[in-house]
Amino acid sequence: MSLNFGMRCSTVMPNKATLTEKNLPDQSGKVFLVTGASGGLGKLLTGILYQHNAKVYLAARSESKTQETAEAFLAKEDRLDVLWNNAGVMVPPEGSKTKQGYELQYGVNNIAHFLLTLLLRPALENAARTAPKASVRVIWVASSAADAAPNPAVDLTNMDYHREEGAWSKYSRSKAASVVHSAEFARKTKGTGIISLALNPGNFVTNLQQNMSKMELAMFKLIASEPINGAYTELFAGLSDTITEKDNGTWVSPFGKLEKVRKDLVEPELGGKFWEWSMQQVKPYL
Repeated sequence: MSLNFGMRCSTVMPNKATLTEKNLPDQSGKVFLVTGASGGLGKLLTGILYQHNAKVYLAARSESKTQETAEAFLAKEDRLDVLWNNAGVMVPPEGSKTKQGYELQYGVNNIAHFLLTLLLRPALENAARTAPKASVRVIWVASSAADAAPNPAVDLTNMDYHREEGAWSKYSRSKAASVVHSAEFARKTKGTGIISLALNPGNFVTNLQQNMSKMELAMFKLIASEPINGAYTELFAGLSDTITEKDNGTWVSPFGKLEKVRKDLVEPELGGKFWEWSMQQVKPYL
């Protein structure tokens, strides 16, 4: 395996966090949902939100449990201010698949989040009717690896990897796919008041790296920061009042700065085709 995380300047020299637990305004009355909130960056983010009086829901990551979580949420809430699609897996053991038969990274990082977002869209749109402008958002947590994905980043002729690819290539494709979903969701929801953003939280040692080799982990630690900074990146994307409607569908770099997205990941043609493919996968659950 080869380790390639992309080489934007902000990957190796992150911006200083501008929104933290120290200056985050009170979040009373807002409803949030964070996937993958039981550990890693999700747990840190949830802690900050809860400390500032938000109502925070924690979601599971499997496709079937995601549907159950959405149904339980919608039975209690009629609005959702911010959805953080944060859960993820990285380079699992070769051949790992979801119960539905998808390559594990596509299944967890992309398809489950796509389904959850569709199920929660009515609550997001409802919140957007009364919430401050550009404050209702869907945050798709990608990675610096998205910049390192092959081109085309999503190969619709090989979604089951019958043509074998390396472990890191598969991971980078799944993270690039999150960016494609974010950009297409921004197009699909234009005019509803919902903002869709993808991000690179930064590089951190959490349980996400559990399947790295010792050498890869040692290399990764050389560019890693304290995990709380990743929560700050997600906090900025979800709650910074500097983000406006013109930023819809764009990219947030660590630890909270808007940057341009890799151009091919936001092209309507790829986004439309991947959206159609994704809709076919989740059709039985809608």
